Amino acid sequence: MSGAVSSGAASTEDHRVPGDKSITHRALLLSALSTGTSRIHLPLMSEDTLATARVLGAMGVEIRGIRPGSHEVTVSGVGLRGLRSPEEVLDCGNSGTTARLLLGVLAGQPLTATLTGDASLRSRPMARVTGPLEKMGARVTWLEAEGRLPLRIQGGELATMSYILPVASAQVKSALLLAGMCGGVSVELLEPGRSRDHTERMLRGLGVEVWGEEVEGGWRVKLPSPPSVLPAGGWTIPGDFSSSAFLLALGLLSGPPEGLRVTGVGLNPTRTSLLPVLRSMGARLEVEKMEAQGEEGEPMGTLVAYPSALMGVDVPPREVPGFIDEIPVLAALASRASGTTRIRGAEELRVKESDRIRAMVDNLRAVGVDVVEHADGLDVTGGQAPPRGHVEVRHDHRIAMAFGVLGTVPGAWIRVDDPSVSEVSFPGFWELIRGVATGGLPPVVTLDGPAGAGKSSTAREVARLLGFRHLDSGALYRGLTCVLVESGLPPAAWKGLGEAELDAFQIHLHPVRGGFAVMAGERLLPDASLRTPEVNARVPGLATLGAVRKWLLSRQRAAGASGALVADGRDMGTVVFPQARVKVFLVADLEERARRRLLEQGIEPTAQRVIQEAERLASRDGQDEGRKEAPLRKAPDAHELDTTGISFQEQVDAIVGWVEPWLPPGWEPSPVAGPD
Repeated sequence: MSGAVSSGAASTEDHRVPGDKSITHRALLLSALSTGTSRIHLPLMSEDTLATARVLGAMGVEIRGIRPGSHEVTVSGVGLRGLRSPEEVLDCGNSGTTARLLLGVLAGQPLTATLTGDASLRSRPMARVTGPLEKMGARVTWLEAEGRLPLRIQGGELATMSYILPVASAQVKSALLLAGMCGGVSVELLEPGRSRDHTERMLRGLGVEVWGEEVEGGWRVKLPSPPSVLPAGGWTIPGDFSSSAFLLALGLLSGPPEGLRVTGVGLNPTRTSLLPVLRSMGARLEVEKMEAQGEEGEPMGTLVAYPSALMGVDVPPREVPGFIDEIPVLAALASRASGTTRIRGAEELRVKESDRIRAMVDNLRAVGVDVVEHADGLDVTGGQAPPRGHVEVRHDHRIAMAFGVLGTVPGAWIRVDDPSVSEVSFPGFWELIRGVATGGLPPVVTLDGPAGAGKSSTAREVARLLGFRHLDSGALYRGLTCVLVESGLPPAAWKGLGEAELDAFQIHLHPVRGGFAVMAGERLLPDASLRTPEVNARVPGLATLGAVRKWLLSRQRAAGASGALVADGRDMGTVVFPQARVKVFLVADLEERARRRLLEQGIEPTAQRVIQEAERLASRDGQDEGRKEAPLRKAPDAHELDTTGISFQEQVDAIVGWVEPWLPPGWEPSPVAGPD
């Protein structure tokens, strides 16, 4: 998947980023532990926060309104020690916050639970949380690798805790405070520096006595006497400052002269340490319309970023905990600054969704930036040459978005291998930066038409010439059909499958050079498996099922999240990508289509065989045009291309000609060799 956005005159409208991920996690947890009904307004409904909602639901918490794009969630609390033992393993997905904060909650519950996560989360350390929890009285059993998920935790009676954190960590601090709340015991913590204080603010907002103060050696936090009952609350989630940092960077690099405005941003002072660092680099940033949600609430405001000439700085290590999540975008900005930016004290980045230090170093080098790696940071020397190259985000949303922003500078060409990972924290990120920057991302191109019109071969060649990826829309249907056949489930039962059953097969697209591989979990489904006689026979019926089409739709759209895609099918331009910039509807005479289909199958196109194949295609055309779900139709804004009397190269050239006006300045096929 490619991402490249050109600079120029951008939209001057106000922009709002998704709700704060850290606060949404905590609002869900505290609401679940309360007595009564809590309402959460403007939550972030991303993959990570949905993981928190999912595990709470597995322990008896009723949560309503949980869906992407939801503006309000209602939680019926079960009390501080009212969670029930889960009947299933609690899957935290890719969310470290879910796993670590949940461990604190479970430590004080009279139950046993097993936690796991995806491959990335299972590689991340958990002992920094489980160690102090075990000292409080929780019992932890590592089920595979010590210090890593999966693990089993048995909670119950806890002891008072006084603990010195080796590094400032809001997740560890919050886990221990939540353990104290659920276990009914006091907790006193000393951090070497002040970490984010969302948990303390939210607890105080519910009437809980918890305080922090600067002392010799760091920052002390104390929960002296936790209450026996936590009242229900009402939360309004501010915009995520970490997400807003990407738009601020966009404004600094290639925003409009009048400034790029981001409204409703959370401006908690423990979250905004990035702002003085950016100003020290010469960034012109303004804060407008400050407001607060009550005495202990989260302050919010409007941030405005103006195009600025940046210079390299030495980042004070003591400030790094305050903007640890923003370091990837800071490093991207540093690559456009004059001089060298030195970042130290950031060893915590080694154990995030990826090793972010290594990921930034490798990818900055891949796009032509001079960078030096250190154990606890990196040195980035800025330059004026447009960044160009291929980026591997390593399943890390912040790496993907940092390079998405870097791709907005004039002449840039940056290909991001998995842009859809941004959905973890910033749903709609690519669409937003496409709208902010003139020229936007490279377009999505759709090729629709009846069977035998030459869609797949044409789409594949157009994608190759443009340096785009090719999406074969039928591959996902074939992949699902393949695993259903393998499962032994009778085809008659397929129409009864719901979202949960379909999710269990873990069918998804994995970006590879020039296209996508179909995966079932971590298993590649080879093309031969997708085209067996049984799959060929079963896939047309499966493709007509409305539930299946709806389920696969999000996966198809994710493939086009950052543009640079050529998709072929029968409803790509009408249903899957209705906003595609270039739509093509291929047609050809029925006999010509029949002749082509026979040649594709290695069959000599005799007159009799052509007649028989034409009759079969005519019958299929009638079925496709009469389908209740997404019938075959030409989109009103599609180019119709009759390929009957023209060569293959002529039809490819015609489509490329329609696409070229939409390409960002400097766009060209990838210069990077080798597979993705």
